[in-house]
Amino acid sequence: MSGERTSTELLRGFSPLDGLKRDNLAALSRKVQIRELSPGQLLFREGDAEKRTIYVVSGILELMNQSKVVGKIEGGTEGARNPVAPVFPRRVTAKARDRVQFISIDSDLLDVMLTWDQTGTYEVSELQGKSDQGNEDWMTMLLQTKAFHKIPPANIQAIFMRMQQINYHAGDVILKQGAEGDYFYVLIRGSALVTRETPLSKEGIKLAELGVGDTFGEEALISDAKRNATVTMQNDGAVMRLGKEDFKKLLNEPMLDWVTMAQAEDIVRSGGQWLDVRLPSEFENQHLDGSINIPLYFIRLKVSTLDKDRKYVVCCDTGRRSSAGAYILNERGFQAYVLQGGINAAGT
Repeated sequence: MSGERTSTELLRGFSPLDGLKRDNLAALSRKVQIRELSPGQLLFREGDAEKRTIYVVSGILELMNQSKVVGKIEGGTEGARNPVAPVFPRRVTAKARDRVQFISIDSDLLDVMLTWDQTGTYEVSELQGKSDQGNEDWMTMLLQTKAFHKIPPANIQAIFMRMQQINYHAGDVILKQGAEGDYFYVLIRGSALVTRETPLSKEGIKLAELGVGDTFGEEALISDAKRNATVTMQNDGAVMRLGKEDFKKLLNEPMLDWVTMAQAEDIVRSGGQWLDVRLPSEFENQHLDGSINIPLYFIRLKVSTLDKDRKYVVCCDTGRRSSAGAYILNERGFQAYVLQGGINAAGT
């Protein structure tokens, strides 16, 4: 079974994957495979800092500290619904007691998908209606790029909503070397060739071939320089594009107040309130004492239940979803702070 793609039904059995909308969960399932450990094989060592969110599907995984077993996770049980040792760097070593099947997801990708999924009141179909095919693929692949992880969570929805679809035929030039930068592009259908003209090659040297989900054009927008290469469609296809001003505006972090754990505790001691914006299943598994839970996707609906005279320290596991939550509260006149690095970094 190792290497087999996962089903949405399997993924829905894990937290917080069970909070993803159907289409996003389906898109994620196409990226994740079931992997296998032999008895005695290590999954990771104490101190490992690779950001992977891991779930046990079957078998028993032992958690060890200095060769002593301090816990176990058995596939199919309630304890296996939550990620294995989610704090980075890992505080334990994970070892298979018997044959263990597991899934491993890029933690940044999952965090971005959860934030995107919960940030707006829109349905994914509204966004998907903007392009004619391959919708989840290009969106999921865009979310998966490291560059996209740097985009402020509060702006993710706006970026998708402001993109325009442009169709091209084979041989069409999307952007030309030497031209002014005016758009950021995501290829959503077809393939394209990137070439650069040099004094020795007017036809251009092939630099790369782009496929669905690849982005291009951002360098000229960030640096205000001219295009340094030409991108030509190799076959009929389409791009989603975002204008220069929108690109620059939406890459900027909204004004937020970030606080350390010590500063956050001072705020709470002085009458402030912890506000955890993760899903209920995540909150039940682990949370800060005295915190209240309003999932990110409910904040706009529940904002009337909050006290505008009280300060709120918004938290999640990493800081990404809480920054989006704090932005929503600040827009509505609340004094909200964001726990830097999230609960995991704080070591709870």
